[in-house]
Amino acid sequence: MQIVDLGLISHAQAEAVQLERLSLVSEGAEDTLYLLEHPRTITLGRNGGRENLLVSDDVLAAEGIELVQTRRGGNITCHFPGQLVAYPVFRIASRPGGLRRFFFDLEEAVIRTLDHFGLAAGRAEGRPGVWIGPRKIASIGIGMRRWTSYHGVSLNVGRDLSLFRLITLCGLPGANPTSLHRELHDEFISMQEVKHVCAREFSSVFAHPPVAAHQTTQ
Repeated sequence: MQIVDLGLISHAQAEAVQLERLSLVSEGAEDTLYLLEHPRTITLGRNGGRENLLVSDDVLAAEGIELVQTRRGGNITCHFPGQLVAYPVFRIASRPGGLRRFFFDLEEAVIRTLDHFGLAAGRAEGRPGVWIGPRKIASIGIGMRRWTSYHGVSLNVGRDLSLFRLITLCGLPGANPTSLHRELHDEFISMQEVKHVCAREFSSVFAHPPVAAHQTTQ
């Protein structure tokens, strides 16, 4: 697995990078995980989401927040500096368990990342993503082309979650966001450290034996 840190990058730029790599991965190139942050952006999924946007487009424009219709699954969510986004461009057809297992493994990589920092996170029946009790700390929405994934996971790291006030999170009434810093009561952990742990856990979860036997995981 190749792991690439894109830093702070717009949603459109990140999607272009993913789609370019997707064409190569679908033809046999190495699976690639992109780690990054986005400027303040609200994204809508294939399943809708505008009905869960609580402010007008004019308010978003005035606050410099981009609104993007995406090709990923899921509903509405938001991205911002201080949130780690992980976009796996992986071939799914050759993976055990298919798409269902892939989604489970994305959650698992995040759960293991949080466990490293002493947080007991898990899944919630009927509510995709990763949760700490009733609080949602990570959202997942993926897209597929030619049995290769793109889009992916967003994990809240920093304390400032104010952008979520503009939406009904993932279209789930009563769902409240949380973050690594909030759960650790503002104990400082750098984004770079979270990226390092997340990359390690993705490598661990997705390094299936048939792949590990023939490739060097980075």
